[in-house]
Amino acid sequence: MIQRIDRSALTEELTRTILEVPGVAFPRPRLTNLLGAAPTASGTGGRPVGTSSAGVRVRGGDGGPWHVEVRLVALHADRTLDVARAARHAVEERLDALLSGSTPRADVSVTVTGGI
Repeated sequence: MIQRIDRSALTEELTRTILEVPGVAFPRPRLTNLLGAAPTASGTGGRPVGTSSAGVRVRGGDGGPWHVEVRLVALHADRTLDVARAARHAVEERLDALLSGSTPRADVSVTVTGGI
C-alpha cells in the first residue's frame, strides 16, 4: 500500500498494469509524450517501457476522488470492448491494492484509440 501517494509512481504502476492486460498492444501516447524523449528499453513483445507513462493520466487525490484516464491501442485479434473492460478492471483492482481504504473510489475511464 502507498502511504504518501506519488502521482508519478502511481502513473507508472498503472501503465505497467495495463501492459499486462491481454489484448493491449500498447498505451496510446499523447502529444506531450510524443514530443518528449523516447523510451530507452523495450519490454515483453517489444512494448516500450521506461520513463514514459504515455496513455495514462492520473488526476485528483489529496482527500478527493482520483480520476484515471487510460488511452490504449488494442490488438485486432481481440474484441475492443473486452480489452477496454479488462483494462478498466485491472486498473481498478490495482488502485484498490495500492490506495488505503480511506481514499474515495477512483473514477477510471478507458478509451481504445485504435487497433493493430
